[in-house]
Amino acid sequence: MRSLSAVLSRRWDRAPPRRSGRTQGSAAAPQSWILDPSGDWYYWWLSAMVLPIMYNWIVIICRSCFSDIQEQHVVLWLSLDCLSDALYLLDIAVHLHTGFLEEGILVQDRAQIRRRYLRSASFPWDVASVLPTDLLYLHLGLAVPAVRANRCLRAPRLFEAFDRRETRTAHPYAFRIAKLMLYVFVTIHWNSCLYFALSTHLGLGADDWVYPNASRPGFARPLRQYLHSFYISTLILTTVGDTPEPQREEEFLFMTAGFLLAVLGFATIMGSMSSVIANMNAADAAFYPDHGPVQQYLQAHGVGGRLARRVAGWHQHLRAHRKLVGERAVLRHLPSRLRAEVAASVHLPALRKVSLFQSCERGVLEALVLKLRPQVFSPGEFVCRTGDVGREMYFIREGRLAVVAADGVTRLAILGEGLYFGEISLINIRGNRSGNRRTANIQSIGYSDLFCLSKEDLTEVLAEFPSARALMEAKGREILLRMEKLDVHAEAAAAAAAEEAEHRVQVLEVALEELQTRVARLLAQLESSAFKLALRIGRLESRAQQQRLARGRAPARDQGPTRLQGPDGGWGPDGGQEPTGALGPTGVQGPIGAQSPTRMQGPTGIRGPTGVQGSQKGAGSHGDTGSHWCTGSHWYTRPHQGPGSHRCAGHKTQRPPALKVKGPVRLSGVRQR
Repeated sequence: MRSLSAVLSRRWDRAPPRRSGRTQGSAAAPQSWILDPSGDWYYWWLSAMVLPIMYNWIVIICRSCFSDIQEQHVVLWLSLDCLSDALYLLDIAVHLHTGFLEEGILVQDRAQIRRRYLRSASFPWDVASVLPTDLLYLHLGLAVPAVRANRCLRAPRLFEAFDRRETRTAHPYAFRIAKLMLYVFVTIHWNSCLYFALSTHLGLGADDWVYPNASRPGFARPLRQYLHSFYISTLILTTVGDTPEPQREEEFLFMTAGFLLAVLGFATIMGSMSSVIANMNAADAAFYPDHGPVQQYLQAHGVGGRLARRVAGWHQHLRAHRKLVGERAVLRHLPSRLRAEVAASVHLPALRKVSLFQSCERGVLEALVLKLRPQVFSPGEFVCRTGDVGREMYFIREGRLAVVAADGVTRLAILGEGLYFGEISLINIRGNRSGNRRTANIQSIGYSDLFCLSKEDLTEVLAEFPSARALMEAKGREILLRMEKLDVHAEAAAAAAAEEAEHRVQVLEVALEELQTRVARLLAQLESSAFKLALRIGRLESRAQQQRLARGRAPARDQGPTRLQGPDGGWGPDGGQEPTGALGPTGVQGPIGAQSPTRMQGPTGIRGPTGVQGSQKGAGSHGDTGSHWCTGSHWYTRPHQGPGSHRCAGHKTQRPPALKVKGPVRLSGVRQR
């Protein structure tokens, strides 16, 4: 079969073109009639082809198993067979006149269409389905309609018609339910026909499992035969039970095959019908937009006609050619590196065709493929218009677009695969008179697949790759110069203004650094002054407190002799008591936190003056360098030095009352000399 298609393809390709019979100077002949695969005529033809295909799938098996049905309506069946064969042949002719899309444009060349169809995988099956097997009637007779079993090979055409109908119907879920029920009916129908054929082979009425004998009243009618067989097949395939018990090996095998079919296929379909209906084509819904809500929206607002057909055609084009518009949502669960590799493997060949990225490193391309968003434009749709605010730039992956003049008809240029446009509105080129506005009208000629890159994403990518940014700015300047929309003087003025602004910024930075240094110095001086002021306030507070205490206390009282404790623990030299003198002045307190020596004790336990409080240094004075010391019988005072020194009102500089002690006296907490 494949060799036949190759021979026919070579023969038709070599056939010379027909001559129109007109003179050489006459106008060209009108183009031949070609069907658009997304058009209405092709859709309705597919809908019409459902009838002969379903006829052969349902009637041939029924006529082969129920002989009475075949014999009673021979003329009708032969007429329907001829009509079905004619539609099959006409369908092949329709294939030869159905265009296909190449670069988004409908190809209408009959030679290319024939070549494509003859080399396709569906051509051998189409030829096999119209082979004249009816000639076997001459040898086998009209009672064997099974010779037409090859007509069932057109089932792929039936599935194509169902898919097209599902994309156009306003109630896709109802259609899916009907399609599922049709499959169930055909399955039970075939099983019922095989049941009756097996019953006829084993003998009608031979046991309780087979169909009853036709001699019983009412069981001879063909309708009763079919309904009884259909009922038994329904019980078997639904595994409901209440089926006759098989008696023979053939019956057991048939029941086993029916149960397996029910368990593996029929029961699965029926048991999960609700989930199948709800989740049917869930995988496609994840890739392709659902056209149902859009059609319901258009119907709710009374929008129809040409716009509704354009929307339906756009959805049909996406599904028919497996084009995705939501790649980011599909790949969002992958790791960033793996997502970049997957996107690069899919879109990198298309990006390398873009002249702007041919010299770019792989890192730029990998960064871009993660930012690109595929978009599909239908024929006649404007991608952008002059004056629109530019928020995206586009890369042509497949298809052709036209640069249209202001009248919307005249084509100034044709953009093909690998080109790009819209970068002028996204790149801030100095001297651009149009600003961020579009400078041209871009219209899609056929179905065009574009990559869209937003302004935010482009800025992010170009910030990481300055060389690519410089290249795009240079290309943009060339385009603006050709279009006479680049103000050279304004560009120079903008550059000078930018340099001046940069110089001013540098001057301000220097002034700001100097100002920060001065502020730091002032803060240091302020902290030093505050510290000195705090010290002076502390000293003044100490002096004032000392004066208040000196005025509030009574003069020191002399006390009697004190007991001297010898080294052996007794009182006096021999353990007795002897007078020692008097205690010094008591109750005199110096500055806060400072205390003079309060007890002087020699090696024999002689106590010195008690209760005398001095400076913070613990030296008996309130100045910085003043101190008191004792030689055992006399007190000596070193004069205070420094402007902050003062005399203690409670401790005179002259020596205190003499103490009669033996040996040196040790003073705790004071300096000794």
